[in-house]
Amino acid sequence: MAAAIRIALSVLALAIAGAAVYAFVDRSVTAERAAERRAMLMRDAELNRIALAPGSALACLDGDAGETVENSCEQKVFATPQSTAAAVTYMDARLKLLADAAQRDKTLLPLLASTRRAVALDRFGVAAHVLSLRDGCTAEHCEAFALIDDASALKANLKAEVYDQYVSRYVASWSAPREAAPAEKPAVVSAVPPPRVVATVNGQTPIPAVKPGEHWDFPSAASIPPVNIMGSEPALPKGAAEAQAQAPAQTQTNGTAPAQAGAKTPLPPRKPSPQAAPPAAR
Repeated sequence: MAAAIRIALSVLALAIAGAAVYAFVDRSVTAERAAERRAMLMRDAELNRIALAPGSALACLDGDAGETVENSCEQKVFATPQSTAAAVTYMDARLKLLADAAQRDKTLLPLLASTRRAVALDRFGVAAHVLSLRDGCTAEHCEAFALIDDASALKANLKAEVYDQYVSRYVASWSAPREAAPAEKPAVVSAVPPPRVVATVNGQTPIPAVKPGEHWDFPSAASIPPVNIMGSEPALPKGAAEAQAQAPAQTQTNGTAPAQAGAKTPLPPRKPSPQAAPPAAR
């Protein structure tokens, strides 16, 4: 009886250990799948962010905005070899994301709606070009057709080689020389700054202020000719000498004597001082 009990306990212990191991493995697998799902969704969100970046032409590959917008997008996508190569790389990343999701967990495919829509639309045949070069796909057979709901656009673009037609249309403009933009003339800046003016009061004229360290040049003593103040006065011009000689003659003719140099002006006579009155007669 005791042996049967020990056997039953051993079997129960093994069952509990097996259940614990299974739970641990299941939890690990579940955590791994959850991590993979998060990684797939993050890759899809990152591609959406790149497409919606300001100035990016990759958004033209994701949506159906009408014929007018599509024509403008075509010129932007194939404007340069760099923009065309960026579109091919972007679509290649979209296709790799779908292939990884289908290989690991097909339940992820419905969550990658933006990527599946971009591949199904296949603007300008970029996705078909990637599948043709990378996977050797043809219009009749390609495993990527199962990743999207409608593969009619992919099949048509593979058959007509639409991407190559767009490249041949714009390849001539890539090699054409571009006109250089006219260079702007540099602004002329005066090397000498205007003098600063010091404001004064009482209506005086403002004078320019002297900057610290500014040097003013004054004439030296050697540049001034010597002057002798002890010498005789220079001779008068000829016209001035004749006028001075005629002046005394005109004065005598008019009856007035010329004033002598150094003579003083005569003073008027003094008034007599008042005297006392004489005494009256008795």
